[in-house]
Amino acid sequence: ASLMPALVNTIVMTGLSLLIAVPLGIFAAIYLVEYAKRGNRLVSIVRITAETLTGIPSIVYGLFGFLLFAVALGWSYTILGGAMTLAIMILPTIMRTTEEALKAVPDSYREGSFGLFQVVLPSAVPGILAGIILAVGRIVGETAALMYTAGTVAGIPSNLFGSGRTLAVHMYVLTNEGLYTNQSYATAVVLLVIVVCINAVSGFIAKKVSGKAA
Repeated sequence: ASLMPALVNTIVMTGLSLLIAVPLGIFAAIYLVEYAKRGNRLVSIVRITAETLTGIPSIVYGLFGFLLFAVALGWSYTILGGAMTLAIMILPTIMRTTEEALKAVPDSYREGSFGLFQVVLPSAVPGILAGIILAVGRIVGETAALMYTAGTVAGIPSNLFGSGRTLAVHMYVLTNEGLYTNQSYATAVVLLVIVVCINAVSGFIAKKVSGKAA
């Protein structure tokens, strides 16, 4: 019932998921807000779809990930399959929060050919980070989707195509076994500390970037 493998798997899973979802979500939001024509029907469809996907239960994403990555692609239970499933799950959240953050930036800031990257994006960083924090919170607390895709092996896999459990899955398994109650409580405390630290670091980065943009 060691905590370290679950902690390592959580860090790897979170990093991979964010590496996939954050660039896609931010660039999609930039296109929708800055480049797509006003009243574009495709934009409306994308926004409605993103809002709908945000409200889908995580177990549905888990079943989708299992059918796609474990069955169709033949990956079985893997860290990579779990990360891909989580990336799909958090993508709508990152995209919508980034879009709202960009909309909140005054149009007067959008001047000059380099205004988007020098002024608009830095001004929207607090909102973008808020979306990323929500995504991280959902990743580290996820169990249902990962039990279908990453598995529950209590160890650190040798590669991304190995199975492993995250902290949340680790806590769930320990609680169900009923033999390691104290360890499950300790896992919950570690999860809480991780989320608090991420909030603190994100707030610090947002202040720094916003100060430079001003």
